[in-house]
Amino acid sequence: MATTEEVYDQLRQVFDPEIPVNVVDLGLIYAVKVDGTIVEIEMTLTSQTCPEAQNIPEMIKRRVGTLAHVEDTRINIVWQPAWTPQLISAEGRKILGIDEE
Repeated sequence: MATTEEVYDQLRQVFDPEIPVNVVDLGLIYAVKVDGTIVEIEMTLTSQTCPEAQNIPEMIKRRVGTLAHVEDTRINIVWQPAWTPQLISAEGRKILGIDEE
């Protein structure tokens, strides 16, 4: 069975093609649940009109699907709470050159 930490390691390999920060450090991942061979991910996108709205979840499914014993990855995209730049991690802010507030 995959662990939550292993799932997060894979998620850190997925980048928004328009922003050089992975989806975890960008603050797009709200929750990860591993239930046997099924991984459930609750996430958001930077906006409802995100041009990568279909590609990012597919990239996530492919990455998480490389883990041993993962048979299905289910992604639930939510809009509440809405994404804001404040959700970017300290590492993501450093990459983007955003000063800490």
